[in-house]
Amino acid sequence: MDRALGGLLVGIVIGIVMAWLYFVVWRLRYSAAIRENAVQRSLAVTAGKVHEQLVPYLPEFGFNPKDARFLGSPVDLIVFDGLAAGDVRRVVFLEVKTGGAALSPRERQVRAVIEAREVAWAELRLTRAQG
Repeated sequence: MDRALGGLLVGIVIGIVMAWLYFVVWRLRYSAAIRENAVQRSLAVTAGKVHEQLVPYLPEFGFNPKDARFLGSPVDLIVFDGLAAGDVRRVVFLEVKTGGAALSPRERQVRAVIEAREVAWAELRLTRAQG
């Protein structure tokens, strides 16, 4: 009986060690996969940001690159069409997307406001503090 109990305990210990090793290996693989996924997403975001700033110099841009100003968020570029020539004809809010990327909810809100012509000019004049 003593022998059977000893064998049972050894079997339980071996089972626990095996389960623990399996868990450690699984966790390492899972963590590596998560890390790789995060790195890939970060690279994609960085490449997108670089691409957005280079867009004005691409042949398909359609505007004078000197007329474009990078904003980044909530739209990528604002184009003052004709600014470099001294004759601004229109202001274009430009969002750059690649592949099948969709507009974010914030970008859709901005688009809706612009399309509804709810755009205004404001001027802030600051006075010097006397002191």
